[in-house]
Amino acid sequence: MAQTIRRSGTGVRRQTAAQGRAGQVRKARAHTTGLFDRMMTALPFTEDQWHRFFTVLILAVALAVVVVIARVSGGTTLAEQYFAQVAANAGFKVNQVQVRGTERLNEARVYEKALGREDLSMVLVDLEDLRSELLGLNWVADARVARQLPDTLVVDIVERQPHAVLRRADRMVLIDRTGTELEPVSAANVGDMLVISGEGAQGQVQALEDLLDAAPALRPQIRAAEWIGNRRWNLTFATDQVLALPEGEDRAPAALIGFAQSDGVHRLIGGEVVRFDMRNWPRVFLQVPDRADRELELQQGES
Repeated sequence: MAQTIRRSGTGVRRQTAAQGRAGQVRKARAHTTGLFDRMMTALPFTEDQWHRFFTVLILAVALAVVVVIARVSGGTTLAEQYFAQVAANAGFKVNQVQVRGTERLNEARVYEKALGREDLSMVLVDLEDLRSELLGLNWVADARVARQLPDTLVVDIVERQPHAVLRRADRMVLIDRTGTELEPVSAANVGDMLVISGEGAQGQVQALEDLLDAAPALRPQIRAAEWIGNRRWNLTFATDQVLALPEGEDRAPAALIGFAQSDGVHRLIGGEVVRFDMRNWPRVFLQVPDRADRELELQQGES
């Protein structure tokens, strides 16, 4: 009976060739692995940073998959909540807040706003909404909020600058150049700051600054400004002398310039006159204690 004989072994030549190919593969793998390791070492990133990068990458891919599935199935909100939970479980959850740029603002108020989101995944923190809340704080002129993964919110604050003191019937309040109230202040802490008063004066702060800019030499000597009848200013100097200015965007600066020029010649500030009435500019009425009021003509041309 005929039998079929099969060779159970591999020929010498074939075995040698196979071993050669295996050796080449091992060398190629070793070369590639070494090259990859050298490239990774050369890059300016730590192992921890690489770990974070790949974690974020994985989460991003997962988010993309979730979004695609959600759009197909119509369950977008549920998918977002699921992804947020996954991210939070992976450590992407608000645990820290870094506040920068504050000098006067109580940082606890920023933490209160930001850490109210500590139960949220970082991916669910609405940065614009948080910024809007921060802008509602008196001292905050501007704010920028950013995520610093995996668990930190970075808040950069631009503070409002105290510009003057607003005198109200029951208290005194620091205000900035826009008239925004910052915080109460005691009379003992007012110092050399300009004190503004009068009904409607809070909305005239910038207009007052424009007026005082017309005569900058007088500015350091002015301690108070009262908005009268919602139409004009009375200025009080450090000497307690009062200057009553006329109403009008053109007449008031002209009168103030005229007074500054006259003071340079006659040394009016610090003299015996307690009140300079310039409401009928260019006429100026001088009030001197125990004397009849007298008139001083300042020609319009001097202004």
